[in-house]
Amino acid sequence: MLNHLFLLNAGGHPTIISSVFVVTGSFILLLVLIKHFAWEQITEIFKQREERISNDLDSAEQARIQAAAYESEIKARLETSKHEANEIIQEAKKIGESNRQTVLSETKEEVARMKAKAEELVAYEREKALAEAKAEVVELSLQVAEKILSHDLSLENQTALIDQYIEGLGTNHE
Repeated sequence: MLNHLFLLNAGGHPTIISSVFVVTGSFILLLVLIKHFAWEQITEIFKQREERISNDLDSAEQARIQAAAYESEIKARLETSKHEANEIIQEAKKIGESNRQTVLSETKEEVARMKAKAEELVAYEREKALAEAKAEVVELSLQVAEKILSHDLSLENQTALIDQYIEGLGTNHE
């Protein structure tokens, strides 16, 4: 509209040069108005944005540094944990082997004691059986001697009597 007013006053016919002057004048007027009313506010907004971006970049850098430190701390802890786990495993293996050796030696000692006790028992039973056999032999000898003495027998009769008595013992004990 301003363009038409200016063109009408200039002679009534709009020209290209007059249009350029009007547009240039309007642009300069716009710049002056912006400078007067809004320039400080716009520059303040851009400064605040610049500071915010700068702070965000600084914060991001600090966060990256902290993350790197935390990562190295986690790696160190992980290595320490692995080392401790290996030590625990080695200690458990040593304890297990020690326990195995202890149980094995205790078992061997127990087997040896049981074997010795069994041998003692066998020896005792053998002695007992021999004593019983001796007692029976003595008793049989006495009985045979008694029968021989009670009968006045010849050598043949004595031998036959002893054989008969021995056969009778075999049938009585079976």
